[in-house]
Amino acid sequence: MITLGIETSCDETALCLLEYKDDKYKVLGNIVHSQIDLHREFGGVFPMLAKREHIKNLPILYEKILKDSNIDENDIDRIAVTNGPGLEPALWTGILFAKELSKKLDIPVIPVNHMEGHIFASLISKPDDKKEFQKLRDIEFPAIALLISGGHTEIVKMEQKEKYEILGSTVDDAVGEAFDKVARMLNLPYPGGPEISKIAEKARKDNLENKIKLPRPMLHSKDLTFSFSGLKTAVLYTLKKIENISQDQISDIAREFEDSVTEVLIHKMKKVLDENEVKTLIIGGGVIANAHIRKAFEKLSSDNSIPLYLPESGLTGDNALMIALVGTIKPSNDYEGFRAEGNLSF
Repeated sequence: MITLGIETSCDETALCLLEYKDDKYKVLGNIVHSQIDLHREFGGVFPMLAKREHIKNLPILYEKILKDSNIDENDIDRIAVTNGPGLEPALWTGILFAKELSKKLDIPVIPVNHMEGHIFASLISKPDDKKEFQKLRDIEFPAIALLISGGHTEIVKMEQKEKYEILGSTVDDAVGEAFDKVARMLNLPYPGGPEISKIAEKARKDNLENKIKLPRPMLHSKDLTFSFSGLKTAVLYTLKKIENISQDQISDIAREFEDSVTEVLIHKMKKVLDENEVKTLIIGGGVIANAHIRKAFEKLSSDNSIPLYLPESGLTGDNALMIALVGTIKPSNDYEGFRAEGNLSF
């Protein structure tokens, strides 16, 4: 079976062709077209610009992936498309493209939850291998997934594959959103997360004195709720107290902010491990590309002797491979009436 995956939830236009048989998959083609350069001048994603670019890029990328994969479109058996969560104008472009193609080829189209895709992205071991069939990494249940991205911060319990329960989430800003907002306060380029990580890491290597202290929000709450707006506000007030800020002070704030976020994420996950039987730990979403956070979770996994699955390079961000995988495994029911859902949850 060959599945076409389509992902347009934010500012990446992504397509993937995936072949699946005998519980194994092979990547035939995988394209991610980023719009970062276009959105940089806005300091964030401009939804209607993202929509326009998706509309322009989808047919071009579709022809390219067919040609590069040497696949005839009539060989495609089903289409998997992200229907949420995300920016609704952007989501609709992928959905409408998928539905039109579905009618043309007379094949089913499967709606996929973007966040479920991020869980599956962490189960892929060789995303660039286009020669051999491979299996997803085995999960021993119950498993816990922490999803950290520009729009989400949530802890999800999995009693079995495709059975999800949200244990905790953010009440305001997502962790990736907080990174971007703090980066703007520090006049760092968009996207801000990698820029904060870069200067924070340099501050550690240079043993820069840690003079600035920021709060660890919700660290001692009894539940698994996150909140990052207060941390963002603390950075704002810190900056207001500083006249003629130096590069060392910017680096100190970046490091302290990253340390605060990391400490909160790890503390909450320790609480999850203390209160639940957990046999597999999964981290997904764009923020896990952050090397400092990644190392902290690797240590948590090692200290607790729990297998940890992280997405490979290239799969931390939005991609259509993860969407194609979820859509391949789901039953091909009649999903004809599905819509874009910006706030779609598990």
